[in-house]
Amino acid sequence: MEISTLATYHCLAFVWYFFVAYSITHVRTEERPSEVFLYGGQWKYLTVLNLVLQAVFYGVSFLADVLRLIKKLRCAKCIISSRDLLFSVLAFPVSTFVSISFWTLYTYNRELVYPKSLDGIIPLWLNHAMHTAVLPFAVLEILATPHRYPAKKKGLILLGFVAFLYISWVLWIYSVTGEWVYPLFALFSPAGLAAFFAGSLAIVVSFYNFGEFLNRMIWGQSKFWF
Repeated sequence: MEISTLATYHCLAFVWYFFVAYSITHVRTEERPSEVFLYGGQWKYLTVLNLVLQAVFYGVSFLADVLRLIKKLRCAKCIISSRDLLFSVLAFPVSTFVSISFWTLYTYNRELVYPKSLDGIIPLWLNHAMHTAVLPFAVLEILATPHRYPAKKKGLILLGFVAFLYISWVLWIYSVTGEWVYPLFALFSPAGLAAFFAGSLAIVVSFYNFGEFLNRMIWGQSKFWF
């Protein structure tokens, strides 16, 4: 893909995610159900954090494209390294996890992850923007441009650290409010919840490996911009 075309795509993707993140943080506050958006606000939901993550990633990607267009290759190389790390470790695996886990649980019992009371507050298009569109965007990014993955150990350590931070945030919210971020968690014993978190992390790791596999199959291992 030509750099100018790639820059246009990354710019539009950044604007889209910024708009979606803005929209979800400005839902009608007077009509929010009492059990939603309390302590931690929207920032306790992985879905919303993922929107911010994607906006940051596409913003960094657009900056890299612009630097390449104006021939600032030394600066571009540094930004591209950050872009690739963001995409490989977080943007692709988290988006894939958010989309697949949400719709799997929604199909089984939506009240566990997305209570029906939200239907009158969050428009259908916004629900799909948060939980459906994120997956094709992630796949399209792999098809559009190659990404250099870090050493496997480094990538998994970073991914595990971010997962640990989010789980700690979820547990902190429960310790303060006595309410779980997702009703699903209330179904588990402490041991069961630990097993659920461990299983979820294993799934995210599998998505990390899948993204690396797709990137290697499409672009090979020696594709460089410079």
